[in-house]
Amino acid sequence: MTHEVVTHDKWLAARKKHLAKEKEFTRLRDQLSRERRELPWELVEKEYTLQGEDGPRTLAEIFDGRGQLVIYHAMFNPESADEHSPWTTDAACFVCSFWMDNLERIAVHLNHRDITIGAVSRAPYQAIAAYKRRMGWTFPYYSSAGSDFNFDYGVSFTPDQLQVGPVEYNYRPTEWSGSEAPGISVFLKEDGQVFHTYSTYERGLDMLNVAYHYMDLVPKGRDEADGAGEWVRRHDEYADL
Repeated sequence: MTHEVVTHDKWLAARKKHLAKEKEFTRLRDQLSRERRELPWELVEKEYTLQGEDGPRTLAEIFDGRGQLVIYHAMFNPESADEHSPWTTDAACFVCSFWMDNLERIAVHLNHRDITIGAVSRAPYQAIAAYKRRMGWTFPYYSSAGSDFNFDYGVSFTPDQLQVGPVEYNYRPTEWSGSEAPGISVFLKEDGQVFHTYSTYERGLDMLNVAYHYMDLVPKGRDEADGAGEWVRRHDEYADL
């Protein structure tokens, strides 16, 4: 063991010093959250139709009577699945599935704060429904097949875009090899109109996976050199199950 071990008094002094930094981080996080809520909105003028268990629904309809909507953009496109993609012809990206596991038990709580949360992928709805049953998920999960939704919110790319060079992802040119990318988008419905208020990608998704918050508390931390892809599995695929 090479980590420093001290007396309780020294441990307490170090903990209190770190607590001051944690409190400052909390204040900064609260300030950032306020500034995020104060960002301008953009009106959603295009009519998007998504496929769900109740058939085709517009973006406005999937709010399900609430005023706020959070969409997780999950990577799942059977047409572009290959040996290099983290999704397959019948299963969404295994890392995205780790994130979507977080949605399952919080949806009911968010619903009681005027928030509907769900996921969207480009896979046909039949494939999504089958995978959703396999995972045991009950949150809404829609197909955007045939829609511009994923493209317009920066998480899907055409073959031509990928061939030309860097794609626009996370608000900057990015080298990308697959047709899909992860993200989260937030919408508001007010006076019959839908507004896009926020989207985040890449490390912006970290705060939306509670498992990582627990990992950040323990001595070994996340213990990953190249991200979740090196260790995470779909929850029914771990070798010890």
